[in-house]
Amino acid sequence: MQKLLSLTRKAINDYKMIKDGDKIAIGVSGGKDSTALLAILAAYKKFAPEKFDIVAINIDLGFKDTDPAQVKKLREYCESVNVPLHIEHTQIAQIIFDERKEKSPCSLCSKMRRGALNSAAIALGCNKLALAHHADDIIDTFFLSLLHEGRLSTFMPVSFMDRTGITLIRPFIYAEEKYLAGLCRRYDLPIVHNPCPEDKHTRREDMKKLIEELDARFPQSKKLMMSAIFNPSRNNLWDKCDSYVSPSGDNVSAD
Repeated sequence: MQKLLSLTRKAINDYKMIKDGDKIAIGVSGGKDSTALLAILAAYKKFAPEKFDIVAINIDLGFKDTDPAQVKKLREYCESVNVPLHIEHTQIAQIIFDERKEKSPCSLCSKMRRGALNSAAIALGCNKLALAHHADDIIDTFFLSLLHEGRLSTFMPVSFMDRTGITLIRPFIYAEEKYLAGLCRRYDLPIVHNPCPEDKHTRREDMKKLIEELDARFPQSKKLMMSAIFNPSRNNLWDKCDSYVSPSGDNVSAD
């Protein structure tokens, strides 16, 4: 707990994620990452210099196989840490799998879930939305962008959404996934298992496996990748210009 609290506090301070008077919605899917974020922000709130409110939002996708007993435990846990839980019921699963019969449903599902989450946050009077993306997710996203889109890109620690007026914050950017899993095990945090048939069969899972293979072959490679992302001043990428300076010191036309 203390390790994660320290990493979370550093991220919040480094990127000015939280201010006095904020009302923060925590996106709680029921998985280990978001449940860990709920636990950590509830604990951080007790000693934080900022005065803010938090509320947990769970998007019910409408899968019939969702275990109501697990949802009940999540609600009871939220009550135990004095965090209101709002469950937004949707028909996303029916729309994607039954009506549209999407062959690659993850992208559309993500957009619909995010839309439902934003709408619920606005309705509850929140100005910020906390997501549980962690350090490993940053690298996964970087590789997804590089290998599937041809871009050097990953998500930002803080980003403002013009359409909704909501600011996204990601307090776990410095935390590795293994710490979140360890927290959930140690404190027996409630997990709502994902009944989606596409779970664990996504491009992101492929990236996770690839990065694990790289880290096994080249020890410390994950830490070096993180260092490169968090220190863009070290990057040495090309930039188009009318001319460049040759090793001899002469200006040479880019043409």
